[in-house]
Amino acid sequence: MYKIQDENSDFLIDCIIHLENSEEAYRLFENICTPQEFHTIAQRIVVAKMLCDNKVYSDIITKTGASTATISRVNRSIQADSEGYINIFKKVNDE
Repeated sequence: MYKIQDENSDFLIDCIIHLENSEEAYRLFENICTPQEFHTIAQRIVVAKMLCDNKVYSDIITKTGASTATISRVNRSIQADSEGYINIFKKVNDE
């Protein structure tokens, strides 16, 4: 079990898995997140990708506008367990 996993998060993940395209994804996230929440999540995944690509903080700040605190938080997450990031980045790159 994951530390974020519970009955509610299981339902959310099931909903996400059943999305068929980006339009459905945007519609769902627009319904469940504020624009700021969504952009924060989007920023973090881009920061993670750039960190996995060995980009330096200054480049990440310039491209994403993320704070050094956010970059550090994402970096700690990657150091603790990067498997989730690595798996999805491979799948996206393979398309």
